[in-house]
Amino acid sequence: MVMSTRSTEKVVAAFRKLFRSSEKINEQEPDDGSSTNSPSRRILGRHHRPDVVTPAEAPLLDKPSTSQMNNANCFFKAKKSSENCSQSIAVPERGVRLRRLMKEFSEIQRTQHRRDSTFTAELVNDNLFEWHIRLHRIDPESELADDMKELGIPHILLHIIFPEHFPFTPPFMRVISPRIEKGFVMEGGAICMELLTPRGWASAYTIEAVITQFAASIVKGQGRVARKPKTNKEFNRRSAEESFRSLVKTHEKYGWVTPPLAEG
Repeated sequence: MVMSTRSTEKVVAAFRKLFRSSEKINEQEPDDGSSTNSPSRRILGRHHRPDVVTPAEAPLLDKPSTSQMNNANCFFKAKKSSENCSQSIAVPERGVRLRRLMKEFSEIQRTQHRRDSTFTAELVNDNLFEWHIRLHRIDPESELADDMKELGIPHILLHIIFPEHFPFTPPFMRVISPRIEKGFVMEGGAICMELLTPRGWASAYTIEAVITQFAASIVKGQGRVARKPKTNKEFNRRSAEESFRSLVKTHEKYGWVTPPLAEG
């Protein structure tokens, strides 16, 4: 089939028109092919754009301010508020204990260097709540005084511990040395005195009054220095505490009755 000259010109014109339209489209699109309405190409194009900040290149946030940290800590402090309240209840009693012991220890220090001083006091490891008492004078006509003179024992060493709620609760006192039998001195050096129990204690009692009462009680109970201990139990704090707890339970059940002197 032979095309006429006019038909050929129409076909050529159509092709030229087609090529011109395609050239216009290519001129509108950039060479890197990044301009497109396709969502996927937009996402991919971001990884090739130098002005886009990726998560790895993003700057770190500034450190939180002090006020922000305080606000965050409020959450944790709220959980501990109940504990703080329970601890704050004991603070006044601790202050009372501290002031009371400072006053009493200062008074003892002022008078203990006198020749007629009955006892001396010193802190254990600089701890105001734990004392060593050296009782130098007891009834010179007692058998205990004779034993101490014979054995060259200059004093009776006592250990006093003041609990957290002192002076509203009694101190714990025990004999360290020498090892004493009878005289209301029990195993481990525990001391059987109603004055030292919760039932018999009064906050007005001073340490001087306690030591004076002990000096009289140990003589009244016919205390003697143990030359040959009757038991093999250790003469220490643990044994004294166990013995004293048992003593308190017994007297709470049966009351305080002065036993015969022979029973010590």
